[in-house]
Amino acid sequence: MPNRRLHKNETVFEICCFDLLALIRKHRAMTSPVRPADDFSCQGEPFTLTVPEMARIPLLIAAPHGGRAYSSGLIAQMRRPESTALRLEDRMVDYLAKEIAGRCGASSLIAHAPRAEIDLNRSVEDVDWSMVVEGPPNGVRHSFANRRSRSGLGLIPRRVPGLGEIWRGPINNRELERRISGIHQPYHRTLGNELQKMRDRWGAALLIDIHSMPPIVARDAGETVAEYVIGDRFGSSCDAMLSARALNYLSSRNRPVAHNRPYSGGYVLDRHGAPTRGIHALQIEICRSTYLDTELCQPIPRMASIAGLLSDLALCLVRELNEGRGDPEVQAIAAE
Repeated sequence: MPNRRLHKNETVFEICCFDLLALIRKHRAMTSPVRPADDFSCQGEPFTLTVPEMARIPLLIAAPHGGRAYSSGLIAQMRRPESTALRLEDRMVDYLAKEIAGRCGASSLIAHAPRAEIDLNRSVEDVDWSMVVEGPPNGVRHSFANRRSRSGLGLIPRRVPGLGEIWRGPINNRELERRISGIHQPYHRTLGNELQKMRDRWGAALLIDIHSMPPIVARDAGETVAEYVIGDRFGSSCDAMLSARALNYLSSRNRPVAHNRPYSGGYVLDRHGAPTRGIHALQIEICRSTYLDTELCQPIPRMASIAGLLSDLALCLVRELNEGRGDPEVQAIAAE
């Protein structure tokens, strides 16, 4: 976000809204949802870690499915790149995650590599080996570890419901290893290291993993469906009080919210959530219709208010995390 001075009577909140709305207008001018990596300012990096110069709270905001930096080669391998991108991406959550982190003064980890290239919320074992030229290594069989790949949405997504096969052909093992060693492993190593640093400094750390979901279809007429889903791997990735506070916060603001269903979190929470060691990980799914247009493609001005809602929620959770630990600096900042 570009730096500029406060005008008289202008608040930081108003500047955040101004800058986010400027980004929205810029993005809406782009006609295609799939743009080559050269069009993005990530300088070829698969992700960006941003740590405030003087970090003051133990909070990290991550967006593993927000990547939109498609290489021209990747686009050429896809059967329907635009339709696939709209369905696979957590559309525009990179904007949301950066805005939330900026308002909170938190660290952020934003993926640029698209989910189509490699899914950062899957285990490296969750591979559909039938789409790899050489097949599985000796001794590898279908197991619980690669159950998602059998539905088409494993480490390298293969199929999208309603669209069918993503790729024109298989990949080779060398390319698979390149994506794992060059994108997946560094991302999780960076995430783990940053959370450990926070835990060592403050005694606890909180990861909020930001995702978006297609609108949930109501099962019955008149049913209120969730716009937000709080995931904590059914209580294993963070303290129950944090999940309860998140649910209560959204409910008290008349936002329809669900807990763990239909999304409880994935590999990110399994790997990094360790509440007994003071590292808490929570996933927040946001309905795309709350901040995107009717085609679920382009951001709308309401995105700024969603960012405000979630940044306030994040600070509320930081206060909850600090309860009983008595760090007055963290408590004061989270209450600002």
